[in-house]
Amino acid sequence: MAASNAMINGPRVKRDAASDEHPYGHVGQIICLLVFLILWILDSFVFRFSTFLAQSVPDYIRWTAAAAVFGLSVYLIRNGHRAVLDETPGDGQLIKDGSFDHLRHPLYGGSLLIYLSLFFVSLSLISLAAFAVVFLFYNVIATYEEKILDQKFGQEYREYKRKVPKWIPRLRPARFV
Repeated sequence: MAASNAMINGPRVKRDAASDEHPYGHVGQIICLLVFLILWILDSFVFRFSTFLAQSVPDYIRWTAAAAVFGLSVYLIRNGHRAVLDETPGDGQLIKDGSFDHLRHPLYGGSLLIYLSLFFVSLSLISLAAFAVVFLFYNVIATYEEKILDQKFGQEYREYKRKVPKWIPRLRPARFV
């Protein structure tokens, strides 16, 4: 039965993967990544249809921005995974610490920041449009998971949701009593 438990990508809680995740979440994330990478590589390095902005922004500025955004993504993903993996299996508690007290979906948010860091490297407008589509997909799966968390945890989750933003990380961690 332990194999049927999985971690939710929003606030951490053990759950039945079949009932709590968006049915197309994993496949959709893989498809988004592949499509984005194909478009980004083709536009940034082969055809250069929409990379004209890169000519007016020096490389060191683009690469610095990309590195800063990538660094934030690593922080969110690493601390999000650490918080998830440190959790006692099967305790069924809503956990709101680690990266989860800065952002309700740090693993999704970190993934989105990786896409954004790639955009900063080449300033490909086609990849920016693809990023917008990827963001919409992630928002759909995050909203789906949040409805389930609201049903499971009620007021506790609504209080968490009130204090912690969905997509733009808080600089200071949220305080919970």
